[in-house]
Amino acid sequence: MRLGVLDIGSNTVHLLLVDAHPGARPVAFASHKRPLSLVQFLDADGNINDAGQHELIEFVLEAWEFAARHKAEDLLAFCTSAIREATNGMEVLARVKHETTVTLQELTGSEEASMTFFAVRRWYGWGAGPILDLDIGGGSFEMAFGQDELPELAVSVPLGASRLTRDWLHNDPPTAKSVKELRKYIRHTLKPVVREFKQLGRANLVAGTSKTFRSLARIAGAAPSGAGPYVKRELHATDLGLWAQRISAMTVEDRLYLPGVSDARAAQILAGALVAEAALELFEFPSMEICPWALREGLILRRLDQLIFDGPLAPAPHVGLGGAVPVPRLGANTGKAAPAAVSIPIPIAGRQAN
Repeated sequence: MRLGVLDIGSNTVHLLLVDAHPGARPVAFASHKRPLSLVQFLDADGNINDAGQHELIEFVLEAWEFAARHKAEDLLAFCTSAIREATNGMEVLARVKHETTVTLQELTGSEEASMTFFAVRRWYGWGAGPILDLDIGGGSFEMAFGQDELPELAVSVPLGASRLTRDWLHNDPPTAKSVKELRKYIRHTLKPVVREFKQLGRANLVAGTSKTFRSLARIAGAAPSGAGPYVKRELHATDLGLWAQRISAMTVEDRLYLPGVSDARAAQILAGALVAEAALELFEFPSMEICPWALREGLILRRLDQLIFDGPLAPAPHVGLGGAVPVPRLGANTGKAAPAAVSIPIPIAGRQAN
């Protein structure tokens, strides 16, 4: 089957189409994305303004048409912290549904962390033992730990790279004082959370699952994305500390010359490096592995798992604690919405924290 996953993130809006069947790894068929930092469209009251809503709706329509044109059979559509934490987030979701017919499922931070952890577990397998997963987004930082497919503890904190850059790093390059104050704030936010994780035991593996971690690893010498997903990529705390110091002295324009840094992420790579550095230090790990699978893959794999038990016409599983949310099903041949909708409830095991 061909499955579409529409991801409305804090930095990028992305539609991924994959071909897969139950028991097989999902293979990317096509992708359509654009940089869209919704946090840059927030007004003084925390609302996403009309310009930001227009950009979002325009992309959702593009994504819908793209998926229909390529004969996607299902569409899982979700949004994360940018809309979740906006003051008018519910109004934005209602407007998107009204103008596009697409229902965006709003994931909580713990749901986001749990499904990302699920993807990491599937990538590394049971032999990895207890896993700690870290994921730095634009608006939030997710952490999850566990020995099973779903985590024992899943936590989200407001330490996204775009958010921190907007709130703390106003100069280009940033002042030494602002960097020092941001480091202090990050550690102050993480310390009580890390204590809670440490009560559960120590991980055998620490995985990083976001574009920020991939970029930082590339800067520190890891293989480029063109080398493929099966090349082992690591990020060491010593390298991270060195590069965080170097990047703090660079302008945004200078950062564009670093390997793995795009226009959309050049401004926020320093904030991401400071969060990553603090996390490895507080969790007391000298390094981490970069996992190529993350939230999108987690949602895809849960959907495929459901097909094994219930067949292709059954509701798809999705992250969620509070019931199913309908997501339009695409007609395979016509590109029009079919009469039925796909519901996507996803269970989360263990404890969560927000």
